[in-house]
Amino acid sequence: MQAVILVGGFGTRLRPLTRDVPKQMLPVVDRPMIEHVVAHLAAHGVTRVVLSLGFRPEAFSDAYPDGTCAGLPLHYAVEPEPLDTAGAVRFAALEAGIGSGSRSGSESGRGTDGETVSSSNNNSSGSSGARTGSDHGGSDAFLVLNGDVLTDLDITAMVASHRAAGAEATLALTEVEDPSRYGVVPTDAEGRVLGFVEKPDAASAPSRWINAGTYVLEPSILDRIPAGRRVSIEREVFPAVATEGRLHAVQSDAYWIDTGTPETYIRAQLELVDGTHGDLPAVHPSATVDPSADVQRSIVMSGATIGPGAHLLNSIVMDGGTIGAGAVVAHSIVGPGAQIGEGASLTDLTVIGSAETVGAGIGLAGARVPGDS
Repeated sequence: MQAVILVGGFGTRLRPLTRDVPKQMLPVVDRPMIEHVVAHLAAHGVTRVVLSLGFRPEAFSDAYPDGTCAGLPLHYAVEPEPLDTAGAVRFAALEAGIGSGSRSGSESGRGTDGETVSSSNNNSSGSSGARTGSDHGGSDAFLVLNGDVLTDLDITAMVASHRAAGAEATLALTEVEDPSRYGVVPTDAEGRVLGFVEKPDAASAPSRWINAGTYVLEPSILDRIPAGRRVSIEREVFPAVATEGRLHAVQSDAYWIDTGTPETYIRAQLELVDGTHGDLPAVHPSATVDPSADVQRSIVMSGATIGPGAHLLNSIVMDGGTIGAGAVVAHSIVGPGAQIGEGASLTDLTVIGSAETVGAGIGLAGARVPGDS
């Protein structure tokens, strides 16, 4: 089975860490986020990964020059213009040869080796909305997932459920405490999706089960996505499939976290080191931590230095970061190579960008350095 991973976004919620780096290339404890995602896919029998790229695609090809990640071959599909989630899925899948029998319209972009790919024909199925599964010559279903979600979802079981239901698309659902921030997905007793309720009031929400950002799709889904315009798979494509009774969902209590905010980016990593969801080392062997420093439930990455009497709590110091003597870093992120002066204080989800400096004695709460220009 092949998987398309959506990694083309700008990661604005994690700025300034993502000014120059896609968020999926940010480190999660000991390796880039994308490696955690791909390793999970490999464990469930995925044989090839297609990266749907947009922002700074060279970050991925530079990091994986041999074209493999976590043991799986990569195919790079660089979208020529952002066309929302469905547009990204359609472009990446067709460019990689998934469901190639239904390619329609005209598209161009960069493939694995940087070549330009383009195609055009007179097949109108891309905009008709008709389901033409026979056009795919029996092509296998494929996975689509958001590249900023860490999960231990049982993908093998999800694929089996998809096939048993005869579904055209299957969504993974996860339960959350507060569904008002998400789109709720009600289902019937057989798992068919009945509709979508966008950001309901918590008190009136029909359930607490939300879209977990992992899908099993038949290639015929690609025929439902019009070429040449922005199309949301969640708001346009899936509702159409649901009205035909061919959209199913699998409720899962697996670990799941969207790492796209400073708060969740920190929390995901702490859960990987404190035994909640893993036991990776919190302090990299190459880091230097003064014996008098107080490091509590924090991540100290490669080459970082924690000075005498410094205090760290629920925070991340990225590669090469320096925390001066007596400085306090609580619930905050210090970017790669950033320097925090003696006696400085960072609290309340302050995020310091790469190679930035915070002077001695400066106090910051909830700040972004540098801020958006």
